[in-house]
Amino acid sequence: MTLGDANMTGSHSMDKIALAPTPTYDDLPRRLSDFATLGEALDYAATGQRGLNFHDARGNLARPYSFAELRGDAIACAHRLIAHGVKPADRIALVAETGADFAQLFFGIVYAGAWPVPLPLPTSFGGKESYIDQLVVQLTSCDPSLFLFPAELAEMAGEAAALRSVEGIAFEDFIAREAASCALPQAKTDEIAYLQYSSGSTRFPHGVAVTHHALLSNLSAHSHGMKLQDSDRCISWLPWYHDMGLVGCFLSVVANQVSTDYMKTEDFARRPLAWLDLISRNEGTSISYSPTFGYDICARRMSSQTKASDRFDLSRWRLAGNGADMIRPDVMQSFVDAYAEAGFSPNAFLPSYGLAEATLAVTIMPPGEGIVVELVAETDLSGADDGEGRPQRFRSIVNCGKPAKDMIVEIRDEDGAMIGERQIGKVWTTGPSLMVGYFRDSEATDACMVDGWLDTGDMGYLSDGYLYIVGRAKDMIIINGKNHWPQDIEWAVEQLPGFKQGDIAAFAITTPGGEETPAVLVHCRTSDNDERSRLRDQIRERVRAITGMNCVVELVPPRTLPRTSSGKLSRSKARNLYLNGDIRPYDIAA
Repeated sequence: MTLGDANMTGSHSMDKIALAPTPTYDDLPRRLSDFATLGEALDYAATGQRGLNFHDARGNLARPYSFAELRGDAIACAHRLIAHGVKPADRIALVAETGADFAQLFFGIVYAGAWPVPLPLPTSFGGKESYIDQLVVQLTSCDPSLFLFPAELAEMAGEAAALRSVEGIAFEDFIAREAASCALPQAKTDEIAYLQYSSGSTRFPHGVAVTHHALLSNLSAHSHGMKLQDSDRCISWLPWYHDMGLVGCFLSVVANQVSTDYMKTEDFARRPLAWLDLISRNEGTSISYSPTFGYDICARRMSSQTKASDRFDLSRWRLAGNGADMIRPDVMQSFVDAYAEAGFSPNAFLPSYGLAEATLAVTIMPPGEGIVVELVAETDLSGADDGEGRPQRFRSIVNCGKPAKDMIVEIRDEDGAMIGERQIGKVWTTGPSLMVGYFRDSEATDACMVDGWLDTGDMGYLSDGYLYIVGRAKDMIIINGKNHWPQDIEWAVEQLPGFKQGDIAAFAITTPGGEETPAVLVHCRTSDNDERSRLRDQIRERVRAITGMNCVVELVPPRTLPRTSSGKLSRSKARNLYLNGDIRPYDIAA
């Protein structure tokens, strides 16, 4: 049964019966992103039969959307934008909802010569005010001439637009306008294609400026690295405001002419096994990516009393990509244990490493090699002395593959000098996929880009040409594929009465169960145990309200948190002191 056939059963209306997905196979010769601009890539894809396919919460096909239809709609949107006064290099912010409206508007902005700026959807935590605040900060950063959003978000998005004095229009209203034909600007390959906000900070947003050339170079490297074949079809639930979803599972499938089946991220969250249903119904070979937590959710949902083979056929899942957060081999093994009988092969796993500042992919595991793990001593990872008499501990480090086509990776020490094989240091990369820089933030750009090289802020080592990522040198905390700046957590606690900047240090730790979680150390000036207990609970609830995360809260004596020579809080040193037991939190009775 094909994806289309699966939607033709039951007592559906004639309209529903008529729906058929765009084909996996096509007579159009495949081109692997060898285009000068993104618009040129869609122009070519539109001459074939493939396209995008949007599914409802139960996995039923709701709208097939061929690349030809997408191109026609996008050009009409470009005409509307130009008639509206949009000019080349204008930024157009738009909420990245997975669907045909966002797709045509994104490409319409590109055809109009402006820069689309995808912004996030609201999350299930934080509430209305938190989402409005996030939009306001990002609108301030990108300074758009127009803000587009789905009608159901009109209240929140409209308020954010009003606070920034930006014109806001609902997707549906803008698309309904007349589209008078006009000449479109001719994009150049070295011009900016879009701005991508690296997920994470709401207070200190960094808009990554990506050129057409950088984008197409990375998409070409991605398709060559995956050894794309005619039978491949992409299935995705990843959000389009994250680089892996936007670049890897939306722009890439256009530039490489791959039919794709989508379910919305919120639908995956409610019914994660519907993702595996979509993969099972694909008669071709499947490519589908997920952060570690996606595989974890699906492994946990499969009951030990249920046979996976009764519902799923994962034997044609050719590439099960892993990325966006630290890859946990124990979770991957649990997924294999749950779904091997449904035909899933561990060799399908495709670890990779990348970041928005390099467009997307930096390294990719050669297909078929699966997950390769090395054990590394914790003392090597932290640089800390294990001391006499302490048992040595090891951590499993996952091989993230070889540098993608045209990308170069080096490992350097703190002084920027290259270091040898299997020595842990900073991961640096260069190649045609690098960003131009952070939009209107030369200071942040200069802090991570030197002589055409990007300091990724991550730690790792090279072994036989493969990259192993061991952690982050920068302070980013990544939980369930989402980045969190420690400054945001610290700021949240600072808003409580009695705290000030420098009283709080936030960083990530690994629990005994192998899960990453944020830890928050807070200077405490009260000696009353009941008050300490109340304070700890208040801080925990505050962090959860702002970030949606549960965290470990430790109250520590005043003047405990270490500082750099310039007087700044040193989170990395605080983390090492805490893990080594040199920072001793107060004991608080339960």
